[in-house]
Amino acid sequence: MGRTDIVASRLGYGAMELAGPPKARDLTEDEAVSFINQVVDAGIKYIDTSIDYGRSETLIGKALSHRRSDYYLASKCACEVAVDPYNIKGLGKHEEHTYTGENVTAGVEQSLKRLKTDYLDLVQVHGNPTRKDLEEGGVIDALQKLQRDGKVRYLGISTRLPLLAEFVDVDYFSIIQAPYSALQRTNEEAIAALRAAGKAVVTRGVTGRGAPAKGWATRPIGTAEGEVRDVWERAKLDELLEGMSRIEFMIRFVLANDNVDLALVATTNYEHLLANIGYAAKGPLSQLTLDEAKRRLLLAGSGPGLGNYKGGGPSPVL
Repeated sequence: MGRTDIVASRLGYGAMELAGPPKARDLTEDEAVSFINQVVDAGIKYIDTSIDYGRSETLIGKALSHRRSDYYLASKCACEVAVDPYNIKGLGKHEEHTYTGENVTAGVEQSLKRLKTDYLDLVQVHGNPTRKDLEEGGVIDALQKLQRDGKVRYLGISTRLPLLAEFVDVDYFSIIQAPYSALQRTNEEAIAALRAAGKAVVTRGVTGRGAPAKGWATRPIGTAEGEVRDVWERAKLDELLEGMSRIEFMIRFVLANDNVDLALVATTNYEHLLANIGYAAKGPLSQLTLDEAKRRLLLAGSGPGLGNYKGGGPSPVL
């Protein structure tokens, strides 16, 4: 992955859904621990979590601390610290982010305890801070100290445009996480610029949060009700499936982008997990299908610097 020594499967596991209801299935602790081990046993070697994901870190620690060398572990910082993870019902609460060195250090130390590990392979700043916020708030200094102390191996950030563009040329971040899918291509050019600068790129929202497979009952974060459905239908992507499910198309579309090192999938259903792995094993979409999909998507309003960008003014293009 980029200039790191991490060699992971192209699919990673996004552990947000371990937070439980109302935004994910309600698993017992034993069910969750069993499932997390199944994720690693199935060949996924990269797990992404966060303080903001409620009980996710605690469950991962209980499930995998005895086999720490079997996977890479990424979490996030700048989140609210000292919140009981079992009192967070789903996501949306306790998600204030404070960009100070003290808060970041406290968050990483807390994550290490919850995850029952001595080190994180990656810690990512969470939320959408500016570069100035991080550098003047002492965040980078604190993260680099944690790195020197051996508690963190690599540093990164999970963000999106327009602030994503601020971190293309920084030397302290090795891995950048950003939303990206066929239906949310806003960050496509920024991802290319990050990869050209030597950064590794992790993408989230790869399957549109599963929306295409659920009768469009859900939608990707940052999109309006019905927005991605309208893009799919205007682009007539069903005509390109050739026997694929919509989710298979979404995964293989992202894997066709050579600038994407790793794509996160999120589920707590083992059959869905195995299906996603099977789709990835088929490789990227054919060049012919990919080119036609991009042509249609661009006409339908999903292209670099288009689609889901919600910032003020015109969408930035690098």
